[in-house]
Amino acid sequence: MRLLLFSILLFAMANTLTIFDFSSESNAQNWYVVDDGVMGGRSEGNFFIGPEGHAVFEGTVSLENNGGFSSVRYDMESTDISEFNTLKLKVKGDGKRYQVRAKTNRRDYQSYIAYAETTGEWEVIEIKLSDMYPGFRGRRLRMPNYPAEEMAEFAILIGNKKAESFRLEIDKIWLE
Repeated sequence: MRLLLFSILLFAMANTLTIFDFSSESNAQNWYVVDDGVMGGRSEGNFFIGPEGHAVFEGTVSLENNGGFSSVRYDMESTDISEFNTLKLKVKGDGKRYQVRAKTNRRDYQSYIAYAETTGEWEVIEIKLSDMYPGFRGRRLRMPNYPAEEMAEFAILIGNKKAESFRLEIDKIWLE
């Protein structure tokens, strides 16, 4: 019986890949904020590890100067993700909609995008990798959806075409 339980646990662990598991000891140096200021906008996002050990992405989105977005990005080692089909995030949002983005190569201009609606409570959001569509600067591209073979960048973006404050706590990001 123990061997069976151990085998099931080992199988379950082998079928997950942690992108990032935040704690109070987390080193967030490969995470960085990109706001619409790169295009003259006035939005301001912040990213930090909160006292409870969760990442916090918060700030304000402004529409001034044709702005309208804030994002946080994680540059990771290019990773083979071909055996996974679902991206999961354990988050506590603010009831707002966020874009979840991935890139196969940091140099690619397109990101693969899906939307996540938050409820204001802790929840696990599940996104099928094959549903992530290619986009660039707010436009959907005529290309196939995410091939889900490699991941080299992960990002979360808020840009709901309105001025608003936002706060998203992130506990863990992983693939299954």
